[in-house]
Amino acid sequence: MDVKIKLEKDEDGWFVATCPSLQGCVSQGRTEKEAVKNIREAIKLHLHCLAEG
Repeated sequence: MDVKIKLEKDEDGWFVATCPSLQGCVSQGRTEKEAVKNIREAIKLHLHCLAEG
């Protein structure tokens, strides 16, 4: 499944990753790579919860 993510750097230097198509699916990381890894995990968990609900 392909979903778009959005990466932004916050005022503290962290990268915030969101998935616009999944409301409330947000993660972060100290680096872009870490933020992408974390949002992938968040997307999987988000979809799992939706499937169970």
